[in-house]
Amino acid sequence: MTAAVVVMLLSPAACLSSVALIVQVVALPSSSCGGEIDVGNVPDHLATRTADGLTIALDRTQLTHAATIATVGSRTPGIGREGVRIALMAALTESSLRMLANSSAWPESTRFPNDGNGGDHDSLGLFQMRPLAGWGTVAQLMDSTYQARAFFGGANGPNHGSPRGLLDIPGWRQLSPGAAAQAVEVSAFPDRYARFEPVADAVINALSRGAESRPTKASETTTIVFPLPKGTWAATSPYGWRTDPVTGSSALHTGNDYAAPIGTPILAFGDGTVTYAGAVPKPSGYGHLILIEHTIRGRKVTSGYAHMYASGIHVRVGDRVTAGQRIGNVGSDGKSTGPHLHFEVRLSGGATDPTSWLDGSQQLPAATAATGGCAAGMEPDLVATDTPESHELP
Repeated sequence: MTAAVVVMLLSPAACLSSVALIVQVVALPSSSCGGEIDVGNVPDHLATRTADGLTIALDRTQLTHAATIATVGSRTPGIGREGVRIALMAALTESSLRMLANSSAWPESTRFPNDGNGGDHDSLGLFQMRPLAGWGTVAQLMDSTYQARAFFGGANGPNHGSPRGLLDIPGWRQLSPGAAAQAVEVSAFPDRYARFEPVADAVINALSRGAESRPTKASETTTIVFPLPKGTWAATSPYGWRTDPVTGSSALHTGNDYAAPIGTPILAFGDGTVTYAGAVPKPSGYGHLILIEHTIRGRKVTSGYAHMYASGIHVRVGDRVTAGQRIGNVGSDGKSTGPHLHFEVRLSGGATDPTSWLDGSQQLPAATAATGGCAAGMEPDLVATDTPESHELP
């Protein structure tokens, strides 16, 4: 069951009208970094759609394997809901969530419980792991719990970083979910994982006990991260009053602008819950916007990230995110003179200068994934800022 919340984006009455933007928040399972997903009863079936609109149906056997992955992931420190999502995307892509034997490469694999026979080189199981690549023995790889542990990796993983599991990938939370899955699987078709992201989310929701009624709460955060990777940005327009270059009138710029190439990763300012992710109707100039609610020193704080393109949003309403997690890509949508991030911090709906909130923030290194888009740089004649009137909502 969804819960309606009101997100107030307020500006001084002399400049911008106060507006209430209604968004729907889907209550998702509580899962901060390393937190458990409360797996309940496994449904008999689930019908959902891929990102490109293909309807797929999963049966109880497939959903039981998904429940194993979710349970292992939720009990693995540092994984949380985001890591489980990535693992499900990988397993959906590689095997359609089936435990596949391989009679041609490993005849003995057919003696173990399986859901059919695969034939991709010498690969086995849910994640199509190869014994010859060091993922494990045939007996181990025909065990869904072992494969989940191997995929997540880390200090408690069975392979101790070779081959690399998700926790062994530096900065994996800064990557898009599809890129993170590819970093583990090292597939010849790296772009195919992203299409299963909405399916993975639907599976998590279907498996989660009480997800439909559990309220979404903001995480308490003590770590503050600068919203762009180190060395990728330049400050262009600070918070404060400025002159509209078109009308000549004075207007409040409600955030800080940071010029960066299109596709540059946008990072979560702190742990929290996504309360808005999508287009903001015209005449607003935000383009596409993400809002995240945080609890910092007992206070409710909302951070805002604007001017992304639709394809550059990597989170959904209700997602729990961690400080430094990649939530989107820099764009130039809305009223913008060039690719940049417009970053806001709001208290009780009112804008405040983000600079003081960013003092002492961590500067994370640039993500290891390709930024995509026009990552080579901005057009030289663009100032990369937004117009003063760009944040008036309808």
